[in-house]
Amino acid sequence: MTSPALAAPALPALPVIPLKAVVPWLLFAAAMIGVVYFLVLDQGATSLVPGSFLHEFAHDGRHLFGFPCH
Repeated sequence: MTSPALAAPALPALPVIPLKAVVPWLLFAAAMIGVVYFLVLDQGATSLVPGSFLHEFAHDGRHLFGFPCH
């Protein structure tokens, strides 16, 4: 028989987070990733839209956030 002093301490139960509380944050994170992509990365080899239309559309936004684009 093991003594109570050697027994492992009980772990606290992990909280259950409902999916309804997580979904808005996942949508917000996806939107922010999209904004960062279109303002910062959509230029050159990683461009999803051909040409420079999207670059020119987001040009002032790039400068507003301090991202050099030329």
